[in-house]
Amino acid sequence: MLPTARLSSAITTSFLNGTGSRPLGTFKPEHIRDWLAELERAIPASSYRRVIFASVSGVFTAAVEDDHLHRNPCKSSTVRAPSPSRRRVVPWTAERTFSVRAALPSQYRAAIDLGAGCGLRQGEIFGLPADEIGFDTGWLHVAYQVKVSGGKLVFAPPKREKERDVPLPDSVADALKEHMNAHPPVEVALPWQRPDGRLVTKRLLFVRPDGEGAVRRTDFNTRFWKPSLVAAGVIPEPNPGERHLAAREHGMHALRHFYASVLLDAGENVKALSTYLGHTDPGFTLRVYTHLMPASDGRSRKAIDAMYSSKIAR
Repeated sequence: MLPTARLSSAITTSFLNGTGSRPLGTFKPEHIRDWLAELERAIPASSYRRVIFASVSGVFTAAVEDDHLHRNPCKSSTVRAPSPSRRRVVPWTAERTFSVRAALPSQYRAAIDLGAGCGLRQGEIFGLPADEIGFDTGWLHVAYQVKVSGGKLVFAPPKREKERDVPLPDSVADALKEHMNAHPPVEVALPWQRPDGRLVTKRLLFVRPDGEGAVRRTDFNTRFWKPSLVAAGVIPEPNPGERHLAAREHGMHALRHFYASVLLDAGENVKALSTYLGHTDPGFTLRVYTHLMPASDGRSRKAIDAMYSSKIAR
């Protein structure tokens, strides 16, 4: 009924529990409304619920086209799709960013520099080959990521296959050189894009603690990232026998938000920032980060004051 290969078992269970087992052609808007109510209780994040709802609606649209249904119950006027999340990005402070960095094992601290200093995504950090770092040119080429496909780690292009070049600040370059001296890059061979893809070998900056193989983000998050958040006071320490608190807003993606906030505060334009972050649409970048841009009224006052000062000085 659902494209379960792309949805978690929890999502599938939620759908089945919310609607019950019934033939595809018998679904009505009331069943979708009940399921959405259950989904909201199970998954607080509106962004996740919107993706799930869109997937389910797509299945029903295909059923309509194949004459299994007269109409898509998800498109009924009485069914309200999950609303877009209106939560504003609240970037980390520099103090928090460097506290988390200090709490990580030394072999992973430079990952913070690539996220907070170059805006790389987590998979791009773990998939960064040593030969893509332009120490002489001052640029970093982002062309690979490590991701999971069919339960296996693979090399793949960046999100939406958008390769890009980002500025490599001297401070980040120095941190990477220090890291590579202490933890030399390791050759890792992974399939390309899917488990049965051709093998690709790259010298990666970050590997598993045993020095063998690429880093799996879920393992890293559980073993290293969340404990570092606890040490830095970002999330509370779990009770004995319990897992760490779920804190999606404090995942490694927070480093990209920090990077964006620093660049915008320094006066970088949105188009350039969008390119460095690998966004397809600068408008998306603007919508996410517009509240972090310096207020135009302050720039206007400074500009006029500067002009008046120069005239009065004469």
